Amino acid sequence: MDLGSRVDTLMDGLTADLERLTAIPSVAFPGFPAEPVRQAHDLLVDLLRGAGVERVERLDLPDTAPVIVAEVPPPTPDAPTVLLYGHYDVQPPGDESLWLSPPFEPTPVEGGLRARGIADDKSNLIVHLGVLRAYGGRPPTGLRIVLEGQEEYGSAFDDYPPTDPARFACDAMVIADMGNLRPGSPTLTTGLRGASEVVVEVRTMDEPRHSGEFGGAAPDALLALLKALATLHDVHGDVAVEGLRREEWSGTTYTEEEFRTLAGVRDGIPLIGSGSLGERLWSGPAVTVVGIDAPGVDHAASAVVPYARAKLNLRFHPEQDPREAHGLLVTHLEALRPFGIPLTVTPGDTGPGFEPATCGPAYRAALTALREGWGAEPAFVASGGSIPLVNGLAKAVPGAEILLFGAQDSMCNLHAPNERVLFSELRSAVIAEAAFLREYAAAHRGGSTA
Repeated sequence: MDLGSRVDTLMDGLTADLERLTAIPSVAFPGFPAEPVRQAHDLLVDLLRGAGVERVERLDLPDTAPVIVAEVPPPTPDAPTVLLYGHYDVQPPGDESLWLSPPFEPTPVEGGLRARGIADDKSNLIVHLGVLRAYGGRPPTGLRIVLEGQEEYGSAFDDYPPTDPARFACDAMVIADMGNLRPGSPTLTTGLRGASEVVVEVRTMDEPRHSGEFGGAAPDALLALLKALATLHDVHGDVAVEGLRREEWSGTTYTEEEFRTLAGVRDGIPLIGSGSLGERLWSGPAVTVVGIDAPGVDHAASAVVPYARAKLNLRFHPEQDPREAHGLLVTHLEALRPFGIPLTVTPGDTGPGFEPATCGPAYRAALTALREGWGAEPAFVASGGSIPLVNGLAKAVPGAEILLFGAQDSMCNLHAPNERVLFSELRSAVIAEAAFLREYAAAHRGGSTA
């Protein structure tokens, strides 16, 4: 039986297990119950053991959901070892009134299922399970399986791998927390932008003052803040912070129509910035005002505002040093004196981007495997999002090739209402990951992955 036919016989069981796993509201954010996170952990342990994995361990770190670390030994001493990664926690559902069905009741949609976390990242956990079942628990490579339970919120695990490199030793990694540019188009992610945050605030007076009596001379904190924020972009909407790296994008990208639909841009509203979408989204910087403290419109008094504050999110080129990028934004803001008024700039968290090597045997094996899984030529994209653990794993095992692909797609509404996964993407991802292990093992035996 060929690999595709073998996976077809598994799909009913994999879909049923995906529904079981997704019905567990495993949100690891503060304020949410911890028990569902433990339930998801325990179910995955049972599923891994049922798929033939004999060594399954639990890694406990301070203030962190338990990490599943499992291992399948290589079939021969010269066979490579591949690390498979995913996470079993999910984003909070958000405003449940925006959902077409309860977020933790997996509900059929055309060609798939809808539920919170079903794409990000529980479908990819089921991909790993499907690969184990396809090989009867004995794949052609050794496996290290790492499934964490607090990726969405962040935890001590992000920085743990370099402190215990032997636990993560491998020749290649499949980071299954990504997916395709569009359904049916196999996609490798070849870059992750870095991210950092900055808070900028203005305080000009002890308290509000009547705008009729004092407006025009009294230093308006909100006006000063808005004037400062306006310097972050040029007339086209491109980031105007000097020194932030921007390069042309040579990979695949969205059409403007696709992007407008995905972003929900209203008719007649232009996109901001210049250059290709790939350049604006992946190989160039972005500065977004993600929050602002100012009087609300509905209850605003006719008064000069004495205090205002904004939180900025910076995304920067995958290869730019995070301290440099973060420092450039801070320096830009600290140098401003809107209307002669000083700003208080507070640096926040920052994390590096990542750009994997794309010239090794694992990469070549992945190209062959993706063609087999989806029956189409692979595309190459980057991501504006970040996966902090990837850098930790890269430091722990600097010689391992890192591949980013999976069963999600850009239209699956991850982190948004009505998240969904398509059965066709799940099936293709299982075939592709299983084919990757076969092709990568063949490369180590002297076979070809061309």
